Amino acid sequence: MKIKNILVSQPEPADIEKSPYGELAKNHNLNIEFNKFIKVEGISSKEFRQNRIQLLDFTAIIFTSRNAVDHFFRLAKDLRAEIPDSMKYFCISESTAFYLQKYVQYRKRKIFHGKQSFEQLMELIKKHKDEKYLLPCSDIHKASMAKQMEDNNINFRKAVFYKTLASDLSHLEIEGYDMLIFFSPSGVKSLFKNFPKFEQNSTLIAAFGPTTSKAVKEAGLNLDVAAPTKTAPSMTMAIEQYIQKMNKKK
Repeated sequence: MKIKNILVSQPEPADIEKSPYGELAKNHNLNIEFNKFIKVEGISSKEFRQNRIQLLDFTAIIFTSRNAVDHFFRLAKDLRAEIPDSMKYFCISESTAFYLQKYVQYRKRKIFHGKQSFEQLMELIKKHKDEKYLLPCSDIHKASMAKQMEDNNINFRKAVFYKTLASDLSHLEIEGYDMLIFFSPSGVKSLFKNFPKFEQNSTLIAAFGPTTSKAVKEAGLNLDVAAPTKTAPSMTMAIEQYIQKMNKKK
């Protein structure tokens, strides 16, 4: 099967021509389109109050995404909770830590970050066991994060600050794409919410990350391209290798 049209379930890069997808499209004469399959919606201050959580009861906040950062400070403003300078922040990655500068002054004494995984971040959290942690998250999140905190006897509270919802994809002709690329289980759910009668047939499915790959299989779909791998750490590299493999079979 020749691949011509690819749909990526993410927003389009700021400069598509300079992105890895631009290179992929150019090298293989592909039409690559982008469309967010999911959207994030913050919960209201009224909804949050039902949790009976006081933001100022905590001495440290754990951020696993930029969405968590945005919605934490949005709700803090709505609740008129003035976050003290003494608050410590533990971020899953350096990029999330730098994003935090949008709201607070960057100081190494109070901002800590892992490399990319929650397991790495836990090593830092364990060194600061005396803190009382708040973990802002989505209504759809990894249960393993809370379990790791519990297993290490960390004093923490988890709270939903935003919801992950399916985007409206009714404008798409989903059957017109040769490949669909997913980056989260929520994206897979969104596909079937928008197109409940979707049948894979000859459509190729690509997934990034083990949880997304698992969601693809659990939805009854065949997984054709999985990333990351040892030889393909990115999705574009995995697709490149898949196309090269298919070309050799011709």
